[in-house]
Amino acid sequence: MRQGSIKDLSTLPVGRLGIMPLESCTALGEKVNSWIVQWRKERNMSQQLGFGFEDYERDSFIIHSQVPRFGSGEAKGMLVESVRGDDIYILVDVCNYSLTYTIGGYTNRMSPDDHFQDLKRVIAAVGGKARRINVIMPYLYESRQHKRTDRESLDCAMALQELTKMGVENILTFDAHDDRIQNATPLHGLETIRPAYQFIKGLLNHEKDLDIDNEHLMVISPDENGMSRAIYLANVLGVDMGMFYKRRDYSVQYEDGQHPLVAYEFLGADVAGKNMIIIDDMISSGNSVLETAALLKDKQAGKIFICSTFGLFTNGLEKFDLAYKQGLFDRLLTTNLVYQTPELLEKPYYINCDMSKYIALLIDSLNHDISISSLLNPVDRINTYLEKYNDQKTRR
Repeated sequence: MRQGSIKDLSTLPVGRLGIMPLESCTALGEKVNSWIVQWRKERNMSQQLGFGFEDYERDSFIIHSQVPRFGSGEAKGMLVESVRGDDIYILVDVCNYSLTYTIGGYTNRMSPDDHFQDLKRVIAAVGGKARRINVIMPYLYESRQHKRTDRESLDCAMALQELTKMGVENILTFDAHDDRIQNATPLHGLETIRPAYQFIKGLLNHEKDLDIDNEHLMVISPDENGMSRAIYLANVLGVDMGMFYKRRDYSVQYEDGQHPLVAYEFLGADVAGKNMIIIDDMISSGNSVLETAALLKDKQAGKIFICSTFGLFTNGLEKFDLAYKQGLFDRLLTTNLVYQTPELLEKPYYINCDMSKYIALLIDSLNHDISISSLLNPVDRINTYLEKYNDQKTRR
């Protein structure tokens, strides 16, 4: 299906479309809105007459919300217009640490907990008046605490169940740490989406002479948890994959709950002379992907491209600057699904993979109650793009 097109416009929208980006997701929400406004203005309006298509074409689908805070630090959710009968899509970035609030004379940065509470406040402000509530939460809140290995809380499952009990019907997230978290809400929609197509497109737009074959390229998973992600991308590209296995000392536990790393063990074919795509769901401190890149360079790998859905960079970018100067990697690709610092966007090695068009297409399709299965599996789009890329390279 061509991006921007809907297979069956005769399908009535579930309700009047409303896009509600919270303050944490304002920039992404505005881009998503622009795409849908453009597409709906380009469509044949002859099929859009009647009550079911009321307000189908508008200058903006954004519904503004507010979450003002009292001096005590408490807050409340507010809507500035009616949403009765609307099909609402709430966008929230729980990792946006750039936002602050004041309490007791001190300035606090908003944590994922604060963003999640604000999401619930806005849902409560809707008050059950909307036709349907959908949440687009690119980084799934508490997704790293998805299973119990000791006497621990199951925060991610509890958060998802809390949302569904508040009336949320569909939750769209990207690259969840473990897909099995869908078991927490078996009677509601929970889609975890991987941006494989956007990574391939972003990389090939900047690297014009790559050979996409088994002799020149490999896909690497930096740990065993991301192996399925690497296997999928390797199969689509028709290349080998490799994996680094982390050996940890489980007799010692740090304050953050992590265990010290003893060694990396590599499982895979010879990497000498081949270009590498290291793919992971997130970059937190960056230690894992940079250590993986260094070990691959020790094995005489060629160019190294790091792809990660969420670039959190919790310890800053200095280590990436140093690694780039040392030649440990060539490109770093992350998406705009979470907050990006201006400093990151200016780095010469950085490639920003814009996800707004993809999200807009998902919203537009769901609003028409059309299956999004073809959108969730981008194999055809990747193959089409690879054919075009190889054809252009041959003509050069």
